[in-house]
Amino acid sequence: MTAAGAPTVKCLVWDLDDTLWDGVVLEGDDPAPFPAALETLAELDRRGILHAAAGRGERGATERHLAERRLSDWFCAVQVGWGAKSDAVRRIAKALNIGLDTVAFVDNDPVERAEVAGELPMVRCYPAAAAGRLPKFRDFQPEHVTAEATGRRRLYRAEWQRRQAEAEFTEGRQAFLDSLGLVMEVRPATGKDLSRAGELTVRTHQLNSTGLTYGRDELARLSRSPDHQVLLATLRDRFGDYGIVGLAVTELVGRDAVLRLMLMSCRVASRGAGGVLLHHLTRQALAAGRRPVAHFVPTEVNRNMLVTMRFVGYRATATDEERLVLTVDPEQPLPEAPGHTRVLAGAA
Repeated sequence: MTAAGAPTVKCLVWDLDDTLWDGVVLEGDDPAPFPAALETLAELDRRGILHAAAGRGERGATERHLAERRLSDWFCAVQVGWGAKSDAVRRIAKALNIGLDTVAFVDNDPVERAEVAGELPMVRCYPAAAAGRLPKFRDFQPEHVTAEATGRRRLYRAEWQRRQAEAEFTEGRQAFLDSLGLVMEVRPATGKDLSRAGELTVRTHQLNSTGLTYGRDELARLSRSPDHQVLLATLRDRFGDYGIVGLAVTELVGRDAVLRLMLMSCRVASRGAGGVLLHHLTRQALAAGRRPVAHFVPTEVNRNMLVTMRFVGYRATATDEERLVLTVDPEQPLPEAPGHTRVLAGAA
């Protein structure tokens, strides 16, 4: 958290003309990026902070210039047009599935900054003159920089391309999911994964069964325990890798496999990935001769996880303090697994 209590910035939205580069594309210029802006792009990207663009002009001309200057790969989302910058920032946050309170905006024009600040007071606005100094500001200094964080841009760029493809797809939602060629790998967590796994427990709320958080050391201890299983889920499709998107912590108690925590990144919620992972864990428990049990602690935002559990066949059988205890009846047939994702069981 920053000194003012706001969360660390997850995405910096750049104006382009006279902010990222020195000149105006539509006026016939061939503007080069400011050296200080390039340094900020690289350093924030290393920290896992995303970049997006909200520029004035014609989209085609701007995208050609970004490509010619080899700048396109820095940006996870690009909004170019003549509408209000606040609308562009709002669309970018929605497309990236991040809160507006984690977005910052940099622009050389004080009128544009004032418009964004007025419409979106939670967005932090900075003048272009400060672009080179932004990495020194506490708002842009995440507490941890994991290996996964340094590859976050690639993951979000792929997601932007998926969204564009989905918008152009005309054959229906299920047909689009089928076209993605989704493959999920579920494997035991290893030492190099534990920082990202701990990060997931802190960052993921909507598809989180209990709201528990685990640090790296605790996950390492559980992964070594013969009475526990710590599994990670990765996901990929024809556009590329989503990276590590899911975590499950199961305790083996007698003949029960008790799911203490299952979570799935909100980035892949629309892919039905939560149901895919839960279905796999449940089948795995049944194949081992164990009764699948899951704990669920309701929060303001995780109702979708309970719905997912019910679709897979979990039914509430007890209330333990503030949590629900749900079980699957081994004598009842399990609902059919989602067909649009192939699941691989990987080794440690």
